[in-house]
Amino acid sequence: MTLLPVLLALLLWGSTPANSGQQLAGLLRARSGTVRLPPGIVEISSEIRLPENAHNLEITGSGTTLRAAANFHGRAMLSCKDCRGLHLRSLTIDGNRRNLEHPMAIPASNRTFADTYDDIGLLLEGGDGLSISSLRMRNMASFAILVSAARDVTVEDVTVESSGGHNALGRNNTSGGILLEEGVARWTIAHCQLRAIAGNAVWTHSRFGSPKNVHGVIAGNSFETIGRDAIQVGEASDVRVTSNTGRSIGWPVAEIDVESRAVPVAIDTAGNVDTSRYENNRFEEIDGKCIDLDGFHDGAVRHNTCVNRRRVEDYPWGQYGMVMNNSAIDMQPRNIIIEGNVIDGSKYGGIFIIGDANRVLNNKLLHLNVAHCSDGKPGCVVAGSPGLLTAGIYLGGGGSRPAPARGNIIERNDIAGWNMGSHCIAYAPGVKPAENTVRGNRCEADE
Repeated sequence: MTLLPVLLALLLWGSTPANSGQQLAGLLRARSGTVRLPPGIVEISSEIRLPENAHNLEITGSGTTLRAAANFHGRAMLSCKDCRGLHLRSLTIDGNRRNLEHPMAIPASNRTFADTYDDIGLLLEGGDGLSISSLRMRNMASFAILVSAARDVTVEDVTVESSGGHNALGRNNTSGGILLEEGVARWTIAHCQLRAIAGNAVWTHSRFGSPKNVHGVIAGNSFETIGRDAIQVGEASDVRVTSNTGRSIGWPVAEIDVESRAVPVAIDTAGNVDTSRYENNRFEEIDGKCIDLDGFHDGAVRHNTCVNRRRVEDYPWGQYGMVMNNSAIDMQPRNIIIEGNVIDGSKYGGIFIIGDANRVLNNKLLHLNVAHCSDGKPGCVVAGSPGLLTAGIYLGGGGSRPAPARGNIIERNDIAGWNMGSHCIAYAPGVKPAENTVRGNRCEADE
């Protein structure tokens, strides 16, 4: 199919935005080649589906904005199934969230997000060799970008702002950012900017039993004012999270999904995640956790920094700095290296450890326990885990399932904070100090 008529028709659109969406849908029937979109605003009222199995197709804007009409209806503004060699770049997409957002609950565990949510900005299902770059996406009523079961995916230099939906109670419903689900392989999300996202900003997810998301990189992205997680790595193998920055994670507080106890996290983990690395990331002001390692094993967490400087009252969902857990039934926390991290200003403790053969080395845990928890103080006692909220490092008996800390090395960490002189390192009932190596740690009280 020659593209010359396509280009001429685009240039003749003039000022007919009411009909331009229908024209665009017709013009984007090209299965390959280059489509250059005209400048200006293109208002669309229904989903534009690129041809299934399109290949070697480049779509480039030139000051082009796709805007969802107030009566828009569709799973996504732009979608493609089983595309190969698709390049989408230099385009603005406005999701018209003010008119289109409606309450949406998080899908049941047996359903995908792609099959549940509508009003997505860009939806790519299957395919390989997918490249998305230099996009600006704003006011999305649900996800900005959702990629499912694809291979060789690159999302680079994309800005997403003021996006995401809510449930019937006005809490975030996880949406707003960039989601890879159902076993995306060989992928990169890099140098993107995400601001004012209601739910998770960048994340991977797969249903239990689906393929994992593998061989991925989340690098050099920036995050600001995120209502859930800045980054979540879920059901994945071989993922590198590096050199990302962010601030104000867990704001606005009123949108936190309190009913699901979805504590905001700078870098979160879910499901079974192995052979992955979280390195050289820096976050400031987190109403939640710095790094959650629920499902993480056989990997490394190195040289990350989280800093809080506000009043303790400003962190109603403040937690430990770094926490291990084992919610996924097919894993246990083991063989994790936690080295050279800085946690400065945690509401409670610094690092919670369970499982075996983990190494916690040369970390700086500073200004801990800004809540000033003490033994017996109301709100500072966790049933079955005495001393948990008053300790700098706590070796626990388990998380969602039993996993007593044993065979771990806790060495050369600096631990400072309120009452840390006497509550530096503590053990849960049943955890034997002799079964762990704890040496060379420096403890200091900030009174």
